[in-house]
Amino acid sequence: TIEGFFKNSEPPKLIATANAEMVMLANEDKEFKKILDEATLVVPDGAGVVWAARHQGDNMPERVAGFDLVQELLKKSSQKQYKVFFLGAGRGVAEQAKLNAEKKYGAVNIVGIQDGYFKPEDEAGIIAKINELRPDLLLVALGVPRQEKWLKKNLNQLNIKVAIGVGGTFDVMAGNVKRAPLWMQKANLEWSYRLFLQPQRIFRMMAIPEFMLKVLLGKKD
Repeated sequence: TIEGFFKNSEPPKLIATANAEMVMLANEDKEFKKILDEATLVVPDGAGVVWAARHQGDNMPERVAGFDLVQELLKKSSQKQYKVFFLGAGRGVAEQAKLNAEKKYGAVNIVGIQDGYFKPEDEAGIIAKINELRPDLLLVALGVPRQEKWLKKNLNQLNIKVAIGVGGTFDVMAGNVKRAPLWMQKANLEWSYRLFLQPQRIFRMMAIPEFMLKVLLGKKD
């Protein structure tokens, strides 16, 4: 599907990767909810979202982790030379993520990088830089919901084909943050591993039981 978006590029396509935290945030943030509702594609990045969909009778086959989706697209970039632009994360993080992707996948066509430490007055220059390079895929790591709001605001000004908000993906690719072991990923326990590594996430994680309770009570927004 996403490869088809590269061929049919007008208008640019926005892809969101949704987990339970994002769904609960969307219930409070109407602007964010509208962005998710209007996204070209919403990928279920979280076991809770898959469980909720099945609970409500939707045939959703499996979770598609945003990190894994990005890795597959980078492999495609290596094979078919799709152009990719990295926007976001801390200084030096995207550069290291790029180097590691090149070591892992070979000739990945990452044409540009811009860290996430920019001011509103810098945005016009960043957009001009992206447009000059004309990437097929723009990956934006500014955190939820800032990355989605930034993309929605600027999407029609960007000379790209597909944009995805990727959260902490560059940090993982750069080796700054570890993913859960494969067995925990398969057991849908990746959230607990992230909490173990980053206990400050506890307040964000409280959205998960609230989300499950809301689904069980049958409340739909």
